[in-house]
Amino acid sequence: MSDEKAIRVLLVDDEPAIRRALRTPLQELGFQTMEASRGEEALHLARTDAFDVVLLDINMPGIGGMQTLVRLRAQAPRLPILMLTVRDEEHDKVEALEKGADDYITKPFSIRECIARIRAAVRRSRAPERPEDAPIVVGDIEIVPARRIVKKAGEVVKLTPKEYDILLYLMRNAGRAVTYGKLLTSVWGAEYRQEVDYLRTFMRQLRKKIEKDPSNPRYLLTDPCVGYRFAEEAAFVAPKRAGASGEAWLPTA
Repeated sequence: MSDEKAIRVLLVDDEPAIRRALRTPLQELGFQTMEASRGEEALHLARTDAFDVVLLDINMPGIGGMQTLVRLRAQAPRLPILMLTVRDEEHDKVEALEKGADDYITKPFSIRECIARIRAAVRRSRAPERPEDAPIVVGDIEIVPARRIVKKAGEVVKLTPKEYDILLYLMRNAGRAVTYGKLLTSVWGAEYRQEVDYLRTFMRQLRKKIEKDPSNPRYLLTDPCVGYRFAEEAAFVAPKRAGASGEAWLPTA
């Protein structure tokens, strides 16, 4: 059995239609699924069973998705947790990421997108820990922390110290959404947490140096109203052709 088929998913949503829409294509692709309709039930299942990833709805009765996230993260620090959010609730996405979610998926979304996010989250969680000074390579971009060197297609790119620090933080978290606040705090300190325009200025300059087309970035991606993410290596590998179920759309309820 492949690692992909062995992935165990906990679906947490109070809407049966949502769980059903996710369950069927996931099981068709070999994922093993278990379901919970409330946060309290999800916490119990996570204590008594082993899962590779959790899909957790933010808006649920009982303790709710956000409090469930906090308690799940305390129970299982390395368990990938993907939040299911509504399109216009950016503040919920930011709060979830700040409280430990690995990523978020916005309703409505295609099953293909959902499956890609699940696989990416599990792949990151299963990857061996990288030494602090180990080089990181994504596509044509390489960063060498031990020497504070950045290369693009083998050529050294000259960055300012802050540009380098931004890039290093994002590449160490490649594939993950990083909130503006978290990135600002990491690079400049907590007193700069609200200086989003300041960060955008640095990001524009960094894209000019890293991207082939800064207006259409492939590496330094924006998550609107949330933050930034550096593309992960899988984005530069030709994907396998998805079946019909990969095109289905999840209900918005």
